[in-house]
Amino acid sequence: QVRLVESGGGLVQAGGSLRLSCAASGRTFSSYAMGWFRQAPGKEREFVATINGNGRSTYYADSVKGRFTISRDNAKNAAFLQINSLEPENTALYYCAQGISCSAVVRSYDYWGQGIQVTVSS
Repeated sequence: QVRLVESGGGLVQAGGSLRLSCAASGRTFSSYAMGWFRQAPGKEREFVATINGNGRSTYYADSVKGRFTISRDNAKNAAFLQINSLEPENTALYYCAQGISCSAVVRSYDYWGQGIQVTVSS
């Protein structure tokens, strides 16, 4: 059974940084792409970033390029999202997801974590 567990969220002031982690188990981690999505209250879940299985290819939403960095450690079965220069509009529930290949589409991912709250105060 595949399980994804996010950690590292919390309350941070605008301009601050956070590093989100996603611990994966249940299948061969390096064989799958990992994605990060977020959902703010009253809004649809939106794509943030994705990374392929070997970590050599990454893709970002235009809104986060230059401030967010996705990475993975296949030896530790973990994916990460480094978030810098946080803004209040980045407040959302952040989800990690696992799928066959990199995609910005929610339905392309077959397993999801429970989400971790990131709140940015002004």
